[in-house]
Amino acid sequence: MIEAIPTAIDTSTAQAATADAAAAEKKHAHEMNKLSKRLHRQVGQAIGDFNMIEDGDKVMVCVSGGKDSYSLLDILINLRERAPIKFDIVAVNLDQKQPGFPEDILPAYLKSRGVDFHIEEQDTYSIVKRLVPEGKTTCSLCSRLRRGILYRVAGELGATKIALGHHRDDIVTTLMLNMFFGSRMKGMPPKLVSDDGKNVVIRPLAYVKESDLERWAEHREFPIIPCNLCGSQPNLQRATVKAMLQDWDKRFPGRVDNMFTAMGNIVTSHMLDRHLFPFETIKATGAPVTDGDIAFDEEENCGTTAASGSVIRLVRDDDQE
Repeated sequence: MIEAIPTAIDTSTAQAATADAAAAEKKHAHEMNKLSKRLHRQVGQAIGDFNMIEDGDKVMVCVSGGKDSYSLLDILINLRERAPIKFDIVAVNLDQKQPGFPEDILPAYLKSRGVDFHIEEQDTYSIVKRLVPEGKTTCSLCSRLRRGILYRVAGELGATKIALGHHRDDIVTTLMLNMFFGSRMKGMPPKLVSDDGKNVVIRPLAYVKESDLERWAEHREFPIIPCNLCGSQPNLQRATVKAMLQDWDKRFPGRVDNMFTAMGNIVTSHMLDRHLFPFETIKATGAPVTDGDIAFDEEENCGTTAASGSVIRLVRDDDQE
């Protein structure tokens, strides 16, 4: 049998396919480089803006096995190498003894990164399942148990800061949850003193979008471990609010950005909290007042059905690429 001889067309097609693959790879590398710079810049800015990490700190990074905490640890390790201050990192995982939890994955990953780590084994899973009726959400009890254990571990390890992997979307979602179900204007602060008064909790991912963390986790190929205790619970209010915000962000780009920025631009004189502003004692002085009743004038496009492209978006310096 006479073998078929590749034609010039076949060769040309193969060359074109190779060129397309090379171009796609180059584009992907360029996008990942931009993403890396943005993530490291945003985390560095958040740390600087809120003085999260100081010289000599020992930062306990809570690693659950999800994309957020993996990304936080990854970025902090990189920033530590070029930071103008010296600080130590210890990664801590709480093994809650969930059935089927792959105990070997996190230790293997943490060893590969050359970072100090501690695995705390506490069977909170059984406690939660025993105390919470079937069909009820387990988040509240689970969070309290986990928080108490991590605070104790931080003291035992000599950690001066506890770093959590909450991001921008978590912060806005918490604000909405507290407004809808708690009647409070309360979010998730980037830095706070813990309930026991002994620890400083920081959230270095405060300026980072969840979508960017998803892309980063995929790019870095983190060994993700799903949470079977609470992640599969249906009808969680947090999941509902999160879905609502994601829908807003798709239909009206910039809306969630504006909500997040607004959390740092609070005008207490135009809210209702008598503890933050002395409404009872204010009097007319005859002198002009900045942001008086002019604040009620509608901004351009406010309350209209403007196209998504015209939504006002407050851009941070770190968004410029």
